[in-house]
Amino acid sequence: MTVFGVDIGGSGIKGAPADLENGRLAQERFKVLTPQPSEPQAVAGAVKEVVEQFDWQGPVGITFPGVVVDGHTRTAANVDKGWIGADAAGLLSDALGGRPVAVINDADAAGLAEVRFGAGKGRDGVVLMLTLGTGIGSALFVDGNLVPNTELGHLELHGKDAEKHASSAAREKHDLSWSQWASRLDDYFALVEMLFSPQLIIIGGGVSRKADKFLPLLKPLRAEIVPAQLQNDAGIIGAAMQASRLATLS
Repeated sequence: MTVFGVDIGGSGIKGAPADLENGRLAQERFKVLTPQPSEPQAVAGAVKEVVEQFDWQGPVGITFPGVVVDGHTRTAANVDKGWIGADAAGLLSDALGGRPVAVINDADAAGLAEVRFGAGKGRDGVVLMLTLGTGIGSALFVDGNLVPNTELGHLELHGKDAEKHASSAAREKHDLSWSQWASRLDDYFALVEMLFSPQLIIIGGGVSRKADKFLPLLKPLRAEIVPAQLQNDAGIIGAAMQASRLATLS
């Protein structure tokens, strides 16, 4: 089955059809910059631009960087506050000419893809996916079942949101060396391990392509820490997985 997925991020919006038999993109993804300000109508227009690059008529899965419950966006840490309380599924469906739309937290989507096709495939117990990007997203699984909207980037660490201290964006903002950033990640990973005792931690986001630069610098944990296998395509694939449920109902 091929289904379309769109990944909304704080800096970019990318999408492509995804091959859900093999867990990979069916075509090269298309990306636009996230509008600034990232208010709902502007982002919906950007999503439409991405989808219209492809001859796609079916359901569309779309990730969102915040809590999503029944198609409504409840938080908006790294996008415009106008998303708080919005009927995101309805808004995006209207922008796409009435196509069925499934909206899911961005890290949850990436986690679903990694657990089905990537680094978490076949792993039981507690698995935690952490996406290190503009913020820190999280996806928590227990025996393969998702606990949605955990948003562990907002845990308090050193008196502030953890993502302000340890995200990839924080590394760039403060011009940290890989070893300096690894020290910050040590603090954060120790915190989430204390709270959730995962057997496996999967590191995703664009920086996962450079995992060799920082994973060897981390202090050992009880949990195994591995880079995501689907890297920055995981969100698109996970969004498509969410939309595939709509396709089977139509």
